[in-house]
Amino acid sequence: MSGSTERPAGGTSAMDLRHLGRELKTAVELAVVGLAPQPLVEKLAAIAGLLEAVGGLPADSPPVMALLPKLVVRAAAAQKEWSEWQEKHRGNA
Repeated sequence: MSGSTERPAGGTSAMDLRHLGRELKTAVELAVVGLAPQPLVEKLAAIAGLLEAVGGLPADSPPVMALLPKLVVRAAAAQKEWSEWQEKHRGNA
């Protein structure tokens, strides 16, 4: 995605996607260090990787238009799951 004002499928800006990708990469690192359950780590990692892959494609490309809307929803759900796990286990690791 070439510019930060470009709007890919789903109305999310390229800048928003880069920010979301960075947040998920950080969540993966923290989940690994915090010994989060493997399925959660893998979910975070998969979504972060897909966001990175989609971010390298033109916003109006068929793969972006097909993947992005559900990917953004999955990313939000994974972030919520990670936040809940982290809050529950804060200070235990």
